[in-house]
This record gives sequence, structure tokens and C-alpha cells, in this order.
Amino acid sequence: MSGAGASAPPATAAPREATAVEIGIVDYGMGNRRSVEKALAHVGARPLLSSDPDRLAAAPGLVLPGVGAFPKAMENLRRLGLDRLLAERLRAGTPVFGICLGMQLAFDSSEELGGAEGLSFLPGAVRPLRAGSLKLPHIGWNEVVLSRPDSPLLSGLPDRCAFYHVHSLAPVPADPADVIGTAEYGSPFVTAVQRGSFYGVQFHPEKSSAAGLRMLANFAALCGAVAPAPPASRP
Repeated sequence: MSGAGASAPPATAAPREATAVEIGIVDYGMGNRRSVEKALAHVGARPLLSSDPDRLAAAPGLVLPGVGAFPKAMENLRRLGLDRLLAERLRAGTPVFGICLGMQLAFDSSEELGGAEGLSFLPGAVRPLRAGSLKLPHIGWNEVVLSRPDSPLLSGLPDRCAFYHVHSLAPVPADPADVIGTAEYGSPFVTAVQRGSFYGVQFHPEKSSAAGLRMLANFAALCGAVAPAPPASRP
């Protein structure tokens, strides 16, 4: 299954987390914030949509969403101090999930619109898709080959699974060990990565039916595992 026009996969059950862990959604004014917020709530998390670094710093996990241009996104993140927040939380081991543009921003640089420097959480660059005669942007359901069954983000997902993509660029990681999922559109491209406590996908899990919800539930479980235990109630 590849590219625009492919049909959605049959729905399968997505888990709903028993514990409503708070997950901060980094709001830098671009993209799919509300749809991510609704999807996280659907899997039982408590989403916190904010551009305030102090509020986001207390969350056990962070989601960096995004749709739009890489240079403008980096400008907004730096202006709000959110680039520093993300770096600090990653150093502390906080799970961070980059979605679509949010995943691209984690790399060293992008060639989009003349180029811009990124957050440098992963070594590598974001480059235009080598789509050949296929139309860009790449829009639609595309089969993803998941290559790291040990990744907690991929728990419960089959080795091949369709996810919804909308993009014209994709990352080219410098370290192949960071790659956990690939797809093909004219030529192969990287669509899922993991390095330390950073996880990223080029597709939109919030628009990818049960498989996408499963992935978001997996991320919520990761955040719940590092969240501080609530204080014991008094007898």
C-alpha cells in the first residue's frame, strides 16, 4: 500500500490507558494541535496545550506537533523559549514525541525554503522526497515497515502497518540506528525514529485510525511510567 489513494486499514482495537497521565502539547502556533489534543484524550491521557515553558516543564511527557514550514516553526520555538525547554526535558529523560513537522524539527537542519537549522536532537538533515513521477506533496495512507519491535512506541503493532502521511520532505538520519520505521513513495524514506527518550514520526497518528491511536496510547504509557507517583492517601 503506498501513496495517495490507498485505502485506510481495517480498524483494530486500540487500548485505553487506565491512568490519565498529563501530556504537554507544545503550542508554537503551527499545525495540528487540536486534533492531537483530542486523540490523546481519546486514549485516556490528560492533554495540556500550552506555549508556557514553565507549565510544560512539569508534564511527564511532551508532544511536539506541527504542520507548515520548518524555518517559521524554528523561529516560533526560539521566540517562545520552547527550544530550550525541549532540550532540557530530553536531557532529563522526559519522553518527547515529534509528529510530522515536529519530528523534522528534531534534526540538525532542513533544506526547506532555503534551509534552516533545527533542534539537533538527532543527527541528520531533512530533504525533499525523491518521488520521481509521483505527485507532491505525498498525501494518503502508506504502508510503514516497523523495524524495531523492541521499541515501546511500537508495542502491539504489526511489522507492517498503514499510517496517514501529508508531506513533501523527510529526514535523512546520519545514524541508521535511529530509524524504527520506513515507507516508500517513489523511493524509500524514513518515517519513524527513536533516539534516547525522543520519538518521532513523519505521519499523523492522530489521523491514522486504530493503529495511530495505539501508538499514542503507547506513548502515554511511556509517560505514565516516568510520572511521579501520586501521594498516598491518609488512612
